[in-house]
Amino acid sequence: MNLDTFTISALADEFQETIIGGRIQDVIDVDALGIGLEIYANRMRRYLYLSADSHHPRLHLVDAKLRRGISKPTQLGLLLRRYAEGGLLTRVTQPAWERILELEIEARDDRLRIIAELMPRRANILLVQDGIILDCLKRVGPEENRYRLSLPNHEYIPPPPIRGQMDPAAVTEADIQNLLASVEKESTQIRRLLPGRILGLSPLLAREIAFRATGDPGARAADADASQFFAAFRDVMAPLLQRQWQPGFGAIEGLPEAFSVFPLTHITWRGTETVSAALQSCLSAITGADAYKEAKKPVQAAIDDTKTKLRAKIESLRRGLRDEGELQRLRQAGELILAYQYALAAGQAELRAHYDMNGPELVVALDPDQSPLENAQAYFRRYEKAKSAAEALPALIRETRLELDFADQLESDLEAAANWPEIDDVIQILQSRGHWVGARLKRIGGGGRGGPLRLVSRDGYVIWVGRNSRQNEQVTFKTAKAGDIWLHARDVPGAHVVIRNDGRRISDTLITEAAAVAAWYSKRRSDVNVPVDYTRVKYVKAIKGAGPGMVSYRSESTLSVQPHDESILN
Repeated sequence: MNLDTFTISALADEFQETIIGGRIQDVIDVDALGIGLEIYANRMRRYLYLSADSHHPRLHLVDAKLRRGISKPTQLGLLLRRYAEGGLLTRVTQPAWERILELEIEARDDRLRIIAELMPRRANILLVQDGIILDCLKRVGPEENRYRLSLPNHEYIPPPPIRGQMDPAAVTEADIQNLLASVEKESTQIRRLLPGRILGLSPLLAREIAFRATGDPGARAADADASQFFAAFRDVMAPLLQRQWQPGFGAIEGLPEAFSVFPLTHITWRGTETVSAALQSCLSAITGADAYKEAKKPVQAAIDDTKTKLRAKIESLRRGLRDEGELQRLRQAGELILAYQYALAAGQAELRAHYDMNGPELVVALDPDQSPLENAQAYFRRYEKAKSAAEALPALIRETRLELDFADQLESDLEAAANWPEIDDVIQILQSRGHWVGARLKRIGGGGRGGPLRLVSRDGYVIWVGRNSRQNEQVTFKTAKAGDIWLHARDVPGAHVVIRNDGRRISDTLITEAAAVAAWYSKRRSDVNVPVDYTRVKYVKAIKGAGPGMVSYRSESTLSVQPHDESILN
């Protein structure tokens, strides 16, 4: 799914109607290869996303606010903030038959161009002033391309012009006949023949022509009738050449498969209002929680590593536990040596004796270089050490188990994080508990830490929702009062939800609705029924030594509810 010449032309027309004449109010580093522009035009804020991703370069409007998805801004992003913010977007142009779109900007006394080169593998976004590159997302030096350098302070050189391809507006039936006759291999498919021979013909466009001509999108050129081929060609190309765009996407089994600005008949077709909407339907999300997918990966890796180490530690501690029989054997060995010390010969290597006349004979290994008393003392020391370990290890296992549970909670926090401060909360806790490998990070993302969600029910009750560990700690132990109602999904990581007791009777209906919200903000959001415990805040206690927000509670009741977001309270 790549942008072809006609889709880029359609985008240019869409931008002409929507954002040309608008003012650039903000520049956002969405990801390592993507830049976002917030543009105020026609009394509306719009968000334009430009990506130089090698596999799926893209340029389109999005229907939600773009958010910064990387901790360190790109150099191009910094320069765009310096030169382009506050500027007016005055013009959009596309070089003939090129997969390039140029946005012209007037900013103070500067005239700039943002050039989006949207060819797979060679995609790039460049900022150019007076023909000189200020910077770009991908720097290309002479070792990669001697003809076109994409480097700061170098002249911008457009791609070489396309030669040897036919203009689709001038193609005749005779041209199609000659084209089919030129095929050397019988196995050559139409979808591979047309691109490279006719300007603007993408593989998707060629498949559609093949299907309309033969009924098979993968048809061979050798099986095509020139007359039917030409008729299908004209049928597809006529509206495109007249810039009569029909945006939408093709779907297979309900899933978007390909976008285009002409109807696809070889797969299920769904029209959209705009070209940008068609692109958004097919390409991965860059707004909402998914906007931070890449940013979350190293944090998730740290959590995975932490959980692996904690599980290994628990297993090691369990192996270190000695059962009561082993402890008894060590003590009995020492006592037997003392009982038989005068019967032991010098240099004897083992003692065989019955500790219990009705029990089996015990074989006690001896150190021949030590006296019987020294051998006995060695066994008693081992016994005391094993006894101490047996007493301490269960507590260590419990502590490690708590830390593993807390790592599960952090994983839930990360999954729910919808902005940089919330991701940063997870990172800071990992660092503070020694689970972050490498250099300690400074706070990222800017801005203050997010607070708990404050809701008001239709009856005027205030309800607090902690959406991560830090917020849970705040909700339960700083915001809530002893008589408030506290709710939490049972046995899974999730939100602490508190219904403020304002002196009125809290109805069962409100408790059930708050329980649905607690289930929604838990690890079991996708389940049909989730058990949720509730009790008074005075019965909730922090677990000593555990992570923030980790609690124990008593005197609880349990509801089984279907998860629902906070709109259930309205």
